[in-house]
Amino acid sequence: MVSNLLAADVEAALEAAFAGDDDELLVVDPSAETIVSLVETAVGRDDLPELSMLADERTLKDVTDDFVVASRAADLVADGALDLRVLDGEVDNALFVSPSRVVALVTAGDDVAALSTDEDEFVDEVYESHRDAFDEAEPYTLRTPAISRVRETMESEIGSEARDDFDAALAATEGADGADLDEVTVSLLVAAKNDVLLYDISKWGEDVGIASKATFSRTKTRLEDLGIIDTEKVPIDVGRPRLRLKLGDERLRGVDAAELAAEAAEMMAATPA
Repeated sequence: MVSNLLAADVEAALEAAFAGDDDELLVVDPSAETIVSLVETAVGRDDLPELSMLADERTLKDVTDDFVVASRAADLVADGALDLRVLDGEVDNALFVSPSRVVALVTAGDDVAALSTDEDEFVDEVYESHRDAFDEAEPYTLRTPAISRVRETMESEIGSEARDDFDAALAATEGADGADLDEVTVSLLVAAKNDVLLYDISKWGEDVGIASKATFSRTKTRLEDLGIIDTEKVPIDVGRPRLRLKLGDERLRGVDAAELAAEAAEMMAATPA
């Protein structure tokens, strides 16, 4: 059996693994970095095989704690492009297995290499073994809504400008160090920028599956305590007045959504929780 060095980083290794004509790619025991790269590579593409991922449950939980990654993965699952299942045990190296070849991802410190073989007998054995393990594995259920549904419902229920601001603010927080801008905080900032009622944004967030109304309310209180957002009472015909969200600090007003996110993150990081 001959193995060929294909690539020296995760992204290039993934492209090499995708290079065949197979309809399915079975991914076994990927690292967190590899899962993130897989999701980023697969989003928006229709030229890739269906991904069947057998991964460590703790690794999956850590990766999907990130709303951006989890919501993109949820889109792939909803489209039938990704199937996530829980690995029972571990393997020596992360594997990309298709009916025509096996690619092993080997790491040494910061270095990554992909070794590939298409030797028929070996590939058949590895594929059948891990295909059986995948079929018997427990599904991994994502609790995060698909990002496409989040965007669509925000546009229809809150407004197109809010949706655009949400996209920009979320992109600005991606990979940011030390920022406490989770999806609830971003939603509230966007709502405040667009003078949206707390009731409307929290109901939308609960309905779409981002978080409960109680979580939105607690986060609003924290942001209000920090001076990041403010509220004004809006009378209604029956019941208590509702609260309209406003931006609090002068530094946050009149800026675009990306700068708003950056400024708010800086304010939050400067204040102990």
